[in-house]
Amino acid sequence: MRSKIQLNFIFLLCFVFKSTIYGYVPIVMNTWNFTQATEQVWSAMQQTSISAIDAVSLAGTTCEDYQCDNTVGYGGSPDENGETTLDAMIFDGATINMGAVGGIRRIKSAIKVARHVLENTKHSFLVGDLATEFAKGFNFDEESLSTNYSVQLWKDWKSNNCQPNFWQNVEPNPTTSCGPYHVADISNEIDSKEWQHFASDNHDTIGVIAIDQNGNVAAGTSTNGANHKIPGRVGDSPIPGAGAYADNEVGAAVATGDGDIMMRFLPSFLAVEEMRRGASPTKAAKIAIDRITQKYPDFFGAVLVATNKGDFGAACNGMDSFPFCVASEELGGVVIKNVDCES
Repeated sequence: MRSKIQLNFIFLLCFVFKSTIYGYVPIVMNTWNFTQATEQVWSAMQQTSISAIDAVSLAGTTCEDYQCDNTVGYGGSPDENGETTLDAMIFDGATINMGAVGGIRRIKSAIKVARHVLENTKHSFLVGDLATEFAKGFNFDEESLSTNYSVQLWKDWKSNNCQPNFWQNVEPNPTTSCGPYHVADISNEIDSKEWQHFASDNHDTIGVIAIDQNGNVAAGTSTNGANHKIPGRVGDSPIPGAGAYADNEVGAAVATGDGDIMMRFLPSFLAVEEMRRGASPTKAAKIAIDRITQKYPDFFGAVLVATNKGDFGAACNGMDSFPFCVASEELGGVVIKNVDCES
């Protein structure tokens, strides 16, 4: 019989062989400078052989717990009624399967619920109060997602005549007044003043890409959405091909920014398909961004892309630069990268 030392040595040789020949070196990356999430996952990757789905779930959960920039998790981005709701998704590149929740209410661990949708149902997407009921069936606690911070944010917005908001072509004039609104008389001229709803302090999403020691690729997102959104709004984050997409044969991509615009272009899916056609990660990300800027030149957003071997790149628009975090053995742990944006 082989000794334990011999078996461990054989396992190590197999791992090194697989990593060298097939490029299966564990790596994790996420949007923005949310280093808490990257560090947590990288530590777990070093201690145990966690799967790519485990890694994505852990990164999202960490950011939800830390309330990253108050744009992920509870206590941020209240809607017009002052309520915080959450969106999340996990996309499995090995099976091209996914689980997502949109507008889930009173449940803190949105990405964990999304994982239950992936692993315990034949559905892909659950929403609203019925997603909450689904979560309660798996013993998630139902609790308020409001905090002193989110309540004050909402009160300040109300005292500022509900500015900015997401209404148009309604009366009273949404650029100067709160609702309730009704369809505007077309004979009345409504000021079409535009607000910049999304910026570096309202970017609203952690997007995560992970590759595990078996070469499996996964991607996912978690967010509390847009500040002062109309109740019921769901952004791009839980929508496959928009917020995230993954395919073991190619790689993965995640998006962040103005979800109402970005979901119309499926930038994550487009980036992965461009890599399938031979584009580098950086080129694929740029193609996805350029597709959007052709119609919306001032939009705010970014796309982070990785091949199934761990090469990565990003592109962005509407900000000076876009930071993202990456962790791997080659990099020596967690590092923050920045890419200059087009405008």
